[in-house]
Amino acid sequence: MRLSHLSLFIYCSGVAHAEVTVYGLLGSTTVAPFSTRTGTETGTAAPSQTTTYVTSTDPPKFAGLAAYNPVYYLPPPLPDNPPSGVAISLPNSAAKVIDGLSIPQQGTFFGFSIEMSVATQLIGKKPSILNVQFLNLMSIIAQKGGAVHVRVGGNTQEDAYLVDNLADGRVIEKAKDNAIGPTGTPRLAFTSELIDMLAHVSELVNVKWYLGIPFNDTVNFRFEIAELAEDMLGDTLLGFQAGNEPDLYGPHRRRGDNLAYSQWDYFGEFGLLTQAYMTEAKVTKKNNLIAPSTQGNNWADANGQRPLGPDLVWDTGFLDSYGQFLNALSVEHYPSDNCAVIFPTEGNRPKNPIEQMENLLNHQFTAGLVSPYQRSTMLAQQWGKPFLMFETNTASCGGFPGVSDSFVSALWAVDYSLQLAHGNFTGALFHAGGQNVSYNPFTAAPTNESSFHQWTVGPIFYSAVVVAEALGTTNTSQVKDITPNNNTLTPRYAIYENGNLAKLVLLNFMTDPSGAHDVVATVNVGGSQFEEANATPAQVKVKYLLAQSTAEKDNITWAGQTLGGRLEADGRWKGTEVVQTVPCDQATNTCQIRVPAPGVALVFVSDAAQQAAAPQDPAMTFPTTVLTKTANTVSIDPDVLATSNGMSGRDRGQLGGTSQGGKNGALGSKEGVVAGFSSFCIRLLLT
Repeated sequence: MRLSHLSLFIYCSGVAHAEVTVYGLLGSTTVAPFSTRTGTETGTAAPSQTTTYVTSTDPPKFAGLAAYNPVYYLPPPLPDNPPSGVAISLPNSAAKVIDGLSIPQQGTFFGFSIEMSVATQLIGKKPSILNVQFLNLMSIIAQKGGAVHVRVGGNTQEDAYLVDNLADGRVIEKAKDNAIGPTGTPRLAFTSELIDMLAHVSELVNVKWYLGIPFNDTVNFRFEIAELAEDMLGDTLLGFQAGNEPDLYGPHRRRGDNLAYSQWDYFGEFGLLTQAYMTEAKVTKKNNLIAPSTQGNNWADANGQRPLGPDLVWDTGFLDSYGQFLNALSVEHYPSDNCAVIFPTEGNRPKNPIEQMENLLNHQFTAGLVSPYQRSTMLAQQWGKPFLMFETNTASCGGFPGVSDSFVSALWAVDYSLQLAHGNFTGALFHAGGQNVSYNPFTAAPTNESSFHQWTVGPIFYSAVVVAEALGTTNTSQVKDITPNNNTLTPRYAIYENGNLAKLVLLNFMTDPSGAHDVVATVNVGGSQFEEANATPAQVKVKYLLAQSTAEKDNITWAGQTLGGRLEADGRWKGTEVVQTVPCDQATNTCQIRVPAPGVALVFVSDAAQQAAAPQDPAMTFPTTVLTKTANTVSIDPDVLATSNGMSGRDRGQLGGTSQGGKNGALGSKEGVVAGFSSFCIRLLLT
């Protein structure tokens, strides 16, 4: 019998105990036992609880679901000579930037990839029953970045097939008895209501979708998903992936006994796809494919080298042959994997989670993940195509418990996404799976606990908020990595909008809540060294992404607000937004910005950026209008719904909430209001 996550415990042999309890917006939270690393105690009150930290380099063992694992790792030791003050001098005009300025980027850069098999866990049960938490979370990103890009696909899209209906009105159904490959990927049946459900989401929130054409049968391609999506999604459809990680088809036995499946095999199969695509009358847009979506380091060249980028695909003449069919170019990559733990095989030793954590908190490591794609991004620009990191996260095979679900991942995802933007990628989709992975940006409550628990928002979702706000809605944001080459712990980025310096993103990977390892950046804008007038403003605005420690999982805040701890999130902010005003010294043309350890500072420099930084009305939120697995069901009068224009977050006191027992909880509501629909009754679900 699988234990409830409420009774999770660790079996590790080597552990350390923190003697500190920190109280934050969510109450008690974790903090590293700094006395074991620095020789000084932190905190004054006697703790009411302790946190157990794993010190063993072996994979931790725990009972229950990985999404709620109890694993915590000590933050990396502080460096002997930590950077405490940094000088940043930048021209005000983008024209004065000598090199390294990215192509213009959009606020939709940081998106999400949802495994197709868990779409009904995260998005909704069917078109008429949508998850309010998902809508609320997408609304937050859409408000910051203008829209949200979401892919529904992954390994389970490859063998998916359309059926007229499924038992009990389900939208998707797994057939585990037909599982594919060493990862046990189930075949997936779906109905047209899956695509209809996505369309209904887009009527409420500005979400746009990537889907995939099944690629397991290259004799009889199944284009039904493309036909349905073109018809139902309209201009919210972004394109169709054609082949998911084809460089793994051989080792994962997706082509039977052809273990040597190569880039040339994929080239040939893609050609068969385009031939069938051209003759498929029900698919009207013939240039909407996305490829090659390789994972990297799998196919070898003539010298036995295995490049990370898709260079071997380009060398086949892929773009010359198929460029006319392509909407975008794509790759997929995770910086590491935990597959040896999830799928043990002889001789494949599990990776050291502590080492993986230290890698993610090393800016030079992250920069090295992007540099192998330089040729590819240049080709994409030459061909006029977007270049997408179509699926990524901290580590494949579910991530590393205690790392992928800690503040480590939030810091890394900000650094990585901005590094991708700096490297001329045009988007990055961070993957979300089910309950048995630890890297999810958001996780629905377990089905058997959904009547009394909420969702879990992972640290990486906060990264999405930061990046969406950093890149904004002007669609002119150009990113430059301004981190010195020898700097690993305090990355920094400049963002230019409409040709002028608009924002800075400053990170600090160190952990020390005493403040001794906070970094103070002295910023200088313009001046004679750039042949410009002094341009440091009289003041700047700053928003902070903060946690007490890189080990933190629950008590994470963006601009003073949080989405709640594990099993506490309904997708709405808690707390009051705090935007700090920092005065500058225009006489010396400098401004000093403090970056806590650990933390991220988003600095709004230009007048337009500072105006955008002002506290906004809350993002549109959605009430729970029906409950499942309970006798208390609330319905909406279709006539009321048909004439409704919806309600904003300012009216949330009138809305049915999703917290059991709350004063505006859904159980006490008589009716709810949903924006955007006029011809049918849609129910928003608290599962």
